[in-house]
Amino acid sequence: MRVVLCNSASPLTPIPKPPTFPATLNWPHKTLVGALTGALSFSLLISSPSSIALDSASVPPSPSSHSSATDYCRQDDDTEAMSETAPELVTNEAIVEEAWNIVNDSFLDSSRRRWSSDIWKQKKEDILGTSIQTRSKAHDIIRRMLASLGDPYTRFLSPAEFSKMARYDMTGIGINIREVQDDNGGVKLKVLGLILDGPAHAAGVRQGDEILSVNGMDVTGKSAFEASSLLQGPNETFVTLEVKHGNCGPVQSIEVQRQLVARTPVFYRLEKIENGAASVGYMRLKEFNALARKDLVIAMKRLQDMGAKYFILDLRDNLGGLVQAGIEIAKLFLNEGETVTYTVGRDPQYEKTITAETAPLITAPLIVLVNNKTASASEIVSAALHDNCRAVLVGQRTFGKGLIQSVFELLDGSGVVVTIGKYVTPNHMDINKNGIEPDFREFPAWSEVTQHLAQCNTLRQG
Repeated sequence: MRVVLCNSASPLTPIPKPPTFPATLNWPHKTLVGALTGALSFSLLISSPSSIALDSASVPPSPSSHSSATDYCRQDDDTEAMSETAPELVTNEAIVEEAWNIVNDSFLDSSRRRWSSDIWKQKKEDILGTSIQTRSKAHDIIRRMLASLGDPYTRFLSPAEFSKMARYDMTGIGINIREVQDDNGGVKLKVLGLILDGPAHAAGVRQGDEILSVNGMDVTGKSAFEASSLLQGPNETFVTLEVKHGNCGPVQSIEVQRQLVARTPVFYRLEKIENGAASVGYMRLKEFNALARKDLVIAMKRLQDMGAKYFILDLRDNLGGLVQAGIEIAKLFLNEGETVTYTVGRDPQYEKTITAETAPLITAPLIVLVNNKTASASEIVSAALHDNCRAVLVGQRTFGKGLIQSVFELLDGSGVVVTIGKYVTPNHMDINKNGIEPDFREFPAWSEVTQHLAQCNTLRQG
């Protein structure tokens, strides 16, 4: 199963990937890396162990300083589980039970219905008490089962709907990387997301591989986002990865051709104000896709070089996208240590404080334009900049979508979207169903913006 962390702004918009297994198998640890909206927000893809066999034994090893024949290693429990279930042996009942397990382990009830584990267990007994004859019947059962939760964002995806996620690939080669702690307390980068038949998969990269270098550059100590950025490049160009297959497998150098699906979501221009005495850098961000951060950085630097004294970030009608991209974009404006957002969930692993690690790219006065279609990842950025006194919000109250969804792939290539957590602003306000109230309804004078931000910082420090 693949899992994608996401957040969706509208339950009615059609969707343009840790896994679950039958009861005899181990349930691998789930992970939370980020999220997506377009009407959906993805940031983490986790490939189905049942769909991708680890075949490192068939891959010829290559010499590397990262490996040694005498090193002690052991396979992960979930790696062992991967070989136990073949796709052709998946039953209709197993698919339904898999979907049930995902909800049972991860679902966060954001409504006032007060979800009950006892009622959910009874539902499983009722459903699996009889034989499920066809795959379509299994899918219908899952749809009804999820609908009973009363959460408009938790829903079933057909195999065709689930396959339409490639444009949210952050690397351009069809993998997602996560930082994993090793036995010595260090951190290594592992492939915990893989698009089946994507460029990396076709070239020989496998679920669970450790990324050692990119184009000869050692990625030791780098974050997953930094490594993903190194993998990015022009469409149809090549990137070379050095990977270690599994924990005990050989090291191999693999050349992968990039196949970018995402288009730039950034539009920018320089505008003159005050009779030409000052310049404003206007940046419109249509969605948070794989290119958003990189292209926004380019726009900001170019506008700075052109003499921009003030900046406008237009997030109107931006329903979201990759939440991790939104988080990284918010960090571009924040001081080191300032909070971007908090995440809250049933599972403690989903409770996290996300902060900026570096100095801001720009410190000039900033306006963020918002409206009632500014949602999800856009609201995370808006709240982070507002609560840290980095920007004033101008326009309308935002949509109010602060939930986190994971998109899990089921064993037959279908999937389920499940609410697993929510975002809370740096000022500890719940975005979901509330939205964010702007500072100004009408466009203010820049002198007002500067004064408002100064007062905000005074109050914050006092």
